[in-house]
Formats: sequence, structure tokens, C-alpha cells
Amino acid sequence: MGVRSAATKLHIPPSAAARRPTTVLPLVAVFLLCSASYLVGVWQHGGFAASPSQQPPAVSIAAAVACTSTPKRTTKNKDSSSARPLDFSAHHAAAADSALSAAAGSSSSAKRYPACGIKYSEYTPCEDVERSLRYPRDRLVYRERHCPSSERERLRCLVPAPPGYRTPFPWPASRDVAWFANVPHKELTVEKAVQNWIRVDGDKLRFPGGGTMFPNGADAYIDDIAKLVPLHDGSIRTALDTGCGVASWGAYLLSRDILAMSLAPRDSHEAQVQFALERGVPAMIGVLASKRLPYPARAFDMAHCSRCLIPWQLYDGAYLMEVDRVLRPGGYWILSGPPINWNKYWKGWERTREDLRAEQQAIEAVATSLCWTKLKEAGDIAVWQKPYSHANCDSKETRFCSSKTSDPDAAWYHTMEPCVTPLPEATGGAVSKWPQRLTAVPPRVSRGAVKGVTARSFAQDTELWRRRVRHYRKVIAHKGRYRNVLDMNARLGGFAAALAAAGDPLWVMNMVPTVDGNTTTLGAIYERGLIGSYQDWCEGMSTYPRTYDLVHADSVFTLYDNRCDMDVILLEMDRILRPEGTAIIRDDVDMLVKVKSAADGMRWDSQIVDHEDGPLVREKILLVVKTYWTAQDH
Repeated sequence: MGVRSAATKLHIPPSAAARRPTTVLPLVAVFLLCSASYLVGVWQHGGFAASPSQQPPAVSIAAAVACTSTPKRTTKNKDSSSARPLDFSAHHAAAADSALSAAAGSSSSAKRYPACGIKYSEYTPCEDVERSLRYPRDRLVYRERHCPSSERERLRCLVPAPPGYRTPFPWPASRDVAWFANVPHKELTVEKAVQNWIRVDGDKLRFPGGGTMFPNGADAYIDDIAKLVPLHDGSIRTALDTGCGVASWGAYLLSRDILAMSLAPRDSHEAQVQFALERGVPAMIGVLASKRLPYPARAFDMAHCSRCLIPWQLYDGAYLMEVDRVLRPGGYWILSGPPINWNKYWKGWERTREDLRAEQQAIEAVATSLCWTKLKEAGDIAVWQKPYSHANCDSKETRFCSSKTSDPDAAWYHTMEPCVTPLPEATGGAVSKWPQRLTAVPPRVSRGAVKGVTARSFAQDTELWRRRVRHYRKVIAHKGRYRNVLDMNARLGGFAAALAAAGDPLWVMNMVPTVDGNTTTLGAIYERGLIGSYQDWCEGMSTYPRTYDLVHADSVFTLYDNRCDMDVILLEMDRILRPEGTAIIRDDVDMLVKVKSAADGMRWDSQIVDHEDGPLVREKILLVVKTYWTAQDH
């Protein structure tokens, strides 16, 4: 923290002053000049912060639940010279307390951001239902990302929480129960009542762990998969679940140290992805349509579809080709539901035997053209494996992409290509087993595919983030919980790796900004056994409001300076951050002063603290807490 200084008064006896009039005055002048120079120097290096004695007590960053202010104190924001530490305690977990004052901000000159209407409480700007109707229904294009195209369409208000919103249950309890007030939807409880997905229990939602194709529960279903695929030796760490429902498959894989990216569109079932994130399970809004999924090539060790109703055999097999792109060499694709075991289920699926037989044959033909090997079909589950190399692939139907014209990692609004990325031309090789792969040098780094990153600089980055996370533990106070964590500028995933190495019960969504130009780092992040996505922060993220407990933004505002308005990013951060949630913003002090000025009008409580290397470093840290308020309080 910065050191406070004040000029002290000099007490000189009158007699001494009379005897030495020519000596005292120069001393006083020199003292005042030195004091003024010191104060100006401190101000130039980031302003004043709380003294060390005023720092909040050290506490595990993963153990703290979001922060808020209490009804007895004002929500007025303080600048970095404030002696009052931020309140990192949870106040809305067991009961829906009365809301805080709607007035927030530290300065009358700060722009005040109004609350949006309650109809926007589940607003997803790039998957807005009304806007989607403008786009073609063919191939589900209307369900893809379509962000506001003009300033007139962009919301400039704070998305409210629904009345009665409560802090989610801590993990692992959240896997099985959530507050109904947080996601007030009953559609799935009715439509999927016999399939054991979800049910309402008073003021709570219960998730029994069932699914359409696993009525005995996700654990039993995963046990059946484990008989066909090695789930217990650390060789499988990252997984993709397309058409995830409420993400029970991903939720129960976590106990086996497998991290699944659960994916589902915003559709008539309402809030599938929102349910998943409320449970503390990684998930994003997304759909296999005409654009590539926002993940790099060779990202996942395993992909899964359980009655996801994706027409794998159509469009010349483009959807299976996309799965092939994001699967690592030797990765597995698991399919259950139509048309697998059609001879048993054809009547219940209300389809003819001939139709289902033809669909399975078409899927088998596409898999063959990808040079996949079908390992086994047992009961309701079929498993294919992607080859480690195409050297021995002799399928006449295989259409390989040109390595000169096709970038397999290009996936941000990139149209699907009806071709197969050849192996071993693709960058990236064998990865270590989990958990060794977390800190092992990623193959992309060792092969020189990540610009400006060497094995040595990778090791230095890993150690840097361990040290930074230790510093965060000192400045974020009060024991509680964080579960869903977002890193807005993940680079090599060092922040997430430092948290994972500490064994904290959380997961991190690592976002790599597309404007950085070095998007190849996302592939290295997946090779470390972590997950993430590409993202342009001038647009909305493909997630529901209030889905992250902690948001980390390292140099994001400098990166996007002059690209879009600062408040565009701040309003998006507010949308995806839970009430009583925390944000850690690192940036140059001049940028942070601007950020704080805008943030002071957003019902945030914020404080600038020093860099981990001390007050003379220009980079500072802005700690933010989002105060508790709901749609009924504004």
C-alpha cells in the first residue's frame, strides 16, 4: 500500500528564533519543499492507498464469497485513500435480505447508470430472442451469435437481479440444489418430469442428476462410459458436451477430475445454460449451426452428445467435421440417443425403423470418412476414436483441408469448412496426463507455435501468477466462497493454473480476446487441461446475467482503449457478475483512475490498491464489489 505523509508542525522556542533568524527560515522552507516534492511523487505513482495497518485480513481467494455492503453503512464508493476496507462478506445466502439503497457512487460528477427494466433480468445481448428472429432458420443460423449492430440497440443500463435473489449454495451442495428465485423457470420441470432432470421443491430447485438417456443418474451413466473409455488414468481431462441440458453429465464428471465445457443454445427449454452455471458447472450458450465453435483445434480429449438432437449426418457431415477439429488426436466421441440402439427405442422415438437405420448408417459413413475408429457400441452408448495420425488413412471419402489456406484455430465468426484438418501437420502433440499437464510446457509452446513464448518464459509466467494469486489472498478479505471464475484476458492461463494448483474448489473460464492478435495461446490453455473461449469484449459474452462470482481483468481496458467505449465493457462485466460478486482489475494507474470514475456510477464499491511489488509500480489493482440490489429495489 502507499504510505501516507503529512507535514508536521515545527515548535521552536521564541528565544532560539530570535537568536537565529537567518537559520530557521531556510530550514522551514527546505522542509516544506521536500514535503511537497514527496507528496507529488507519491501522487504520480498511483495516488494514496490505505496504510498497511488498514489492509483487510488475508484469506483464501477461493474461500471468499462475493462482497457487498450492509444496510447499516452507506454504499458510497471510496477512493484509494479511504481507510475503510471493502466488505467481502456474504449477506444474502440463507435469506433474501432487504435491498440496499439504490443510490451508489462516490462523486456527483460520475455518470449514473440507471437500472434496466425487469424484462431484461435474463438479457443475453448476442442471443437476444427478438433479434434472432431477423435471421434465417435454415441450419439454425438464427440461434447463433447476433450482437447489437448499432448504438441504438445497445443497452446502457444495469441488468437487475430478479426479486428475492440469493447467493447460490456453496459447492458441492450447488451441484444438486439451487434457489428457485434465482432462475424462476418451471418449463423443464414439466417437460422433463419423467426424465429426472430437475424438480421444484418449495423455494428450491433440485437436480437429481438424471437425463433423457441416463434415468438411473449421471454417475451410473458415466460408469458405463468408463467401461469403454479410460476416464480414471488422467489421460482425459477436457470434454465437450453438445446439447448439454442442465449439464448433469459435466457436473458429475468433475468428481473424476474431468472438466467439461457444457454447451446448449438459448431455446424453448429456457435457461439450460443458466441452470448449469447456477449449479457451479462450466457452461456457455452455443450451437452447432453454420459457424465454428469458439474453441481452438485439438482442444478437447472427449466430446459427448446424449440425445442432443444434432443432425450429425446432414450438411456433408459438417458437424462431425467440427467435432473432429476440436478433438485432440486420439480423442473420443460418445453418442447416446437416436439413432443408437434404435431397434429398442424406435416406437418411443416415434420414428420408423428404416428412418433410424438410415440415419445411423449415414453417421457411420461420415465417421469413416474422418478416419475414426468405432471402438464399441454397448447398449445405449456408442464410442468412436479419432486417429493419432492420418498417415494410414486410406478413406477415399476423406476431404482434407489445405494447410496453406485453412487455419484450424480460426474460430471467431469463422464459417465451418467441409474438410478435415490433416494430422500430424496440425500443431500440438501429446500432452502429459492430468495433473502434470497443468504445469508441463504445452506442446504448442515447445514447438514454437505460440508467438513470443518459450519454455523459459512459460515457466516464468507460471511463477508470476502464483505470486500474484498470493497477493490477491492478502487484499481480498472474509472467508466465504468463489465457484465460477472468469478471466477476461487469460493469455497462457497462468491465473487459472495458480488457482487450480492450490486445490481451490473453483473453475475458471479463460477468455482470449480476439483483438490481441496472439489468439494461439488458447490452444496452449487447453493443453494445460484448462478450458476457455475466444471473445471480443466490445460485444457481449455468450452467457446469462449473474453467472460469475469473480471476474479477473488484466490489462483489458488498455487492450481495448480506442476500440470501444469503456462503459461497454464495464456494463458487460456488471451483467455477468453476481450480486455481491467481486472483480479484480489490473491496469496502468492512469487507466484505472478512468475506470474507477466510470465504475463509481454503477452501484459498485471499489478501491485501488498497490501492485504486489509495491507503490512505485505504475500498474495498480482496482478491487470491486457489486452491491446487492434487485429489480424491485430501483
